[in-house]
Amino acid sequence: MGSRSKRHFVPKDFVVPSELKTAKFRLRMLSIDDAEKDFEAVVSSPARLSQVWPDSGWPAGLTLRQNLIDLGWHEKEFQNRSSFAYTMVAPDESRVLGCVYFYPTDKAGYDAEVFLWVRESEAATDLDRDLFEIVQRWLASDWPFEHPAYPGRTISWELWDSLPIK
Repeated sequence: MGSRSKRHFVPKDFVVPSELKTAKFRLRMLSIDDAEKDFEAVVSSPARLSQVWPDSGWPAGLTLRQNLIDLGWHEKEFQNRSSFAYTMVAPDESRVLGCVYFYPTDKAGYDAEVFLWVRESEAATDLDRDLFEIVQRWLASDWPFEHPAYPGRTISWELWDSLPIK
């Protein structure tokens, strides 16, 4: 049914971008249709994911069924405009290369938390750096966030965890 909260992550009249295309990849809404390719990317990249979420232990023990449930949750939150998860796919859609997530935050001084990762097989390329730069530009030009945070990237986890709540 949804929350009755008056706070919205994005304004009601904001048109959420459906995709972002580059020569190297495409970002689009993460959905249950991506379950198998996403699962393969996730379980092949535990070291990369532990850098993004160091205290979570994810994806240890993840099953395809659990991944399907997780993707359904992300898809529903996207539809509800309460958070936005984008899958990063090869231009021909043959592989999932990573993901990008925009979440609301309760940290003072910030209006969004942004997380992103690229699969382990791309670690030796510039894809992670390119994705980060492109996402920063995309947020600045096409999204309503004025102060997005990149915990673990532009702000250490220690500092992030110590920030006051709004």
